[in-house]
Amino acid sequence: MTVTEISATEFQNMIRAAAHRINKNAEFVNSLNVFPVPDGDTGTNMNLTFQSGAKAVLESDDESVGDLAQHLGKGLLMGARGNSGVISSQLFRGFAKSVAGKRVLNAQDLADAFAGGVETAYNAVMKPVEGTILTVAREAAKAGLKAAKSTTDTVEVMTSVVDAAKAALKTTPDLLPVLKQVGVVDSGGQGLTFLYEGFQSGLSGEQIDENYVPDDAEMTEMVNAVDAQTQLNPDDIVYGYCTEMMVGLGNDGATNKFDYDEFRNYLADYGDSLLVIADDEVVKVHVHTEHPGAVFRYGKRFGSLDKIKIDNMRLQHESIIERDNAEAEAAKPLAEFGVVAIASGAGLSELFKSLGVTYVLSGGQTMNPSTNDILDAIKQAHAKRVIVLPNNGNIFMAADAAAKEASVDVAIVKSKTVNQGLTSLLEYNPEQSLADNAAAMTEALGNVVSGEITQSIRDSNIGGLEIHNGDWIGLIDGDIKVDGQERLQTTIDTIEAMLDEDSEIITLIVGTEGSEAEAEKIEAAIMDAHDDLEVEIHDGGQPLYPYLISVE
Repeated sequence: MTVTEISATEFQNMIRAAAHRINKNAEFVNSLNVFPVPDGDTGTNMNLTFQSGAKAVLESDDESVGDLAQHLGKGLLMGARGNSGVISSQLFRGFAKSVAGKRVLNAQDLADAFAGGVETAYNAVMKPVEGTILTVAREAAKAGLKAAKSTTDTVEVMTSVVDAAKAALKTTPDLLPVLKQVGVVDSGGQGLTFLYEGFQSGLSGEQIDENYVPDDAEMTEMVNAVDAQTQLNPDDIVYGYCTEMMVGLGNDGATNKFDYDEFRNYLADYGDSLLVIADDEVVKVHVHTEHPGAVFRYGKRFGSLDKIKIDNMRLQHESIIERDNAEAEAAKPLAEFGVVAIASGAGLSELFKSLGVTYVLSGGQTMNPSTNDILDAIKQAHAKRVIVLPNNGNIFMAADAAAKEASVDVAIVKSKTVNQGLTSLLEYNPEQSLADNAAAMTEALGNVVSGEITQSIRDSNIGGLEIHNGDWIGLIDGDIKVDGQERLQTTIDTIEAMLDEDSEIITLIVGTEGSEAEAEKIEAAIMDAHDDLEVEIHDGGQPLYPYLISVE
């Protein structure tokens, strides 16, 4: 089949076929994921990113390929997730720039568009690494340009692009040692190859194969990849939080004027895998860091925050390791009781498990899990009766909905804070009925006063407190009660405001932005003033809140 011009209809067919192909193979791409961290989500991120762009294209009635490509680029930017997802968005952003204003595309236009995408993507990545999606994109584009010199058939150009992508993909283990170590090709490069194959089939008018499965060679790579991921150590992850945000420039009381280079250079000091993508309206940020809160606060200086996301990559990798035992676990008889807690932070996860929690679902403030996430967690508890601790008021409705859909008996103990959830577990007794446990644990929620220390991101006046952007604030049972310029003193003042004559035990949970040394200073100050109290310090590892406090 020869196609000398790609019309809007052909372009939409290409996008539809590519969206279908990456969707069908997202899990396969996940299984290859070992770089930059083995968190097993590259396929998911690329799929969700491309589906966002495809939706924008397929819902449009524009009859110009140039216009459709702009929809694709914008949709991808708005939906971009993860390292490879953001890079993919830039490949097609450059593609869109190249074809702007063109009603149809000829062979040279198509080749130039892939080359433009490569240039944009390389410029977006602060430290490009060869042996990744970038290598595959570059070699594929070079082949497209070469083909366009000798043919006017866009199908031939697209075939050359696909063949070169596959060849480049095979070389990625030679360029990136970690890939050779575990015997797989680069996951992002594989995802991009699937997209290009989709373009090829859509342009050629091929029927979408609803039953596509990887061939034998690909399946071998998949098996090797799963085995390899389970052998990698989560402790080797230097920057543990995959952090993303969208900044609406100039909105919501912005205090700084945006300068791309200054913005990107500032964030470069906070971690690695940094990607900063900007247009006149928004900035999309992806970075691996140990300080997600600091990244968000910096972004807030330039405008409103949207699409905030934090993934604990250490926990993600641990879940991949645990996946090997999932089938054997599923074959075991259901336990009599299980408890699910929702919390963010490795230390908090261990605290909950030490008190009898069966499964900890990562989530909380700004990371509210969906009904389906909670339903999956209930299944992971693998029990006939399950108690769920939401630990956040915003999660109650999703938890209730999950309980109704669950195939086992579920009770929701409506803990509004992590501190309440921890305290309620002191009343948990697996020898009692589900109803009795839920009643006792719910009653225990009132036995604790919950405090949270965080930083203000705007000027405001709440409850008589004049709060300035950057101030430290202390929340007590969800209400702002303390404001100060120093975190140490604000934390001490918050604890003092939480105490009454019945107070006995203070628990201080240290987050990623807190420190054990500072926590010990807080303990010393409280003990100096109240030598009859007991203070416990735990490492929670939670983002956003340097300290969580409970008083019982």
